[in-house]
Amino acid sequence: MSNIENQNLISIIMNCYNGEQFLRKSIESVLSQTYKNWELIFWDNQSIDKSAEIFKSYADKRFKYFYSEEHTSLYKARNLAIERSNGDFIAFIDTDDIWEKNKLKLQMTCFNNIKTGVVFSNYWILKNNDKKKLYTNKKLPSGNIYKELINNYTVGILTVLLKKEIYLNLTKKFDDRFSIIGDYDLFLRLSKVCSFDSIQEPLATYRLHGKNLSNINKEKEIEECDTWLKENKSNLSNEEIENLQKKFDNRKFINYKIDGKYKDCINLFLKSKKNLLNIKNLVLFLTPSIILKKILWYHLDHNDVK
Repeated sequence: MSNIENQNLISIIMNCYNGEQFLRKSIESVLSQTYKNWELIFWDNQSIDKSAEIFKSYADKRFKYFYSEEHTSLYKARNLAIERSNGDFIAFIDTDDIWEKNKLKLQMTCFNNIKTGVVFSNYWILKNNDKKKLYTNKKLPSGNIYKELINNYTVGILTVLLKKEIYLNLTKKFDDRFSIIGDYDLFLRLSKVCSFDSIQEPLATYRLHGKNLSNINKEKEIEECDTWLKENKSNLSNEEIENLQKKFDNRKFINYKIDGKYKDCINLFLKSKKNLLNIKNLVLFLTPSIILKKILWYHLDHNDVK
C-alpha cells in the first residue's frame, strides 16, 4: 500500500436535516484538509431551511448533492449516502462538526498497516463557543479492541476513517431501527472483524448547542440502549452485561434527575444492586439539578451513555 495518500479517494459523508446554522464552518473544515483526494457526499434528508442553498453555493467538483426521496432515520440516511459514494475510504462529518486541517492526512498514514480497518482519534467537545473539553484524557486503544470498547466506548463517529470494503462486507450496515446509538452498534460490530488504530491528539470538534439529536431524544436513547443490551446478551459475558447495565442505568438516573422524575429515580435506585453505582446515584440524587447541569454539561448533552 505504498503512496496510499496519492492513490485512494475518501468519501466524506455529510448527512443533513435543517443544518444551516453551523453548516458553513463544517464545510470550510473539509475544504481546509491538507489531504485533497476526497469527495463530499451531502445527503439532504428533506431539509426545509437553507442547507441546500448553502451547500450548492460552493463551486467544487468534489461536492455531490443528493436529495432524499423520503425523510428517514439518521442511520438509514447514512446507509443511503454511502451507497452513492465512490471512495475506498469513508469518513463522517455532521453539519455541526469541525475537523482539524490535518485530520485525513494523519489518519491515512495509519492504513499503511494492511490489518487496519478503522482509524479514530480524540476530539474536543465545544459548548456555545466558549466551554471546551477534551473528550478523554485516557489513552485511546488500538488493535483488536472489542473488549475495550465494551468496557469503555471511545469511538466518536466524527473522527472515524473506515475502509469501505470492510463496511460493505458486513451483512448488516448501520442498523436503521436506531436513531441515536447506530454508530455505537456499528463500530462494536466492526471491532470484531478488523483492527482499529487510534490517534491520541484531537482531530475534530463536536459542537454542543441544545439541538443535538442525542440531547433532544434522551428517552429514545435510553430505550435503544435497553434494546441493544437485550439483543446482545448472548454475545457478552456476565461481567460485561453487568458493566453495561450499570452505565445505562447511570445515564437513566441522571436524565430522570434532570427532568425532575424523582419517582423514576427512586425506583431505579431501589432496583439496583448494592454497588458503587448506588452510592454514586445517591450523591447525584441529593445534588440540586442546577448544579448537576453545570458540572455535567458535556455529559448531559453529548451522546456519552456508552
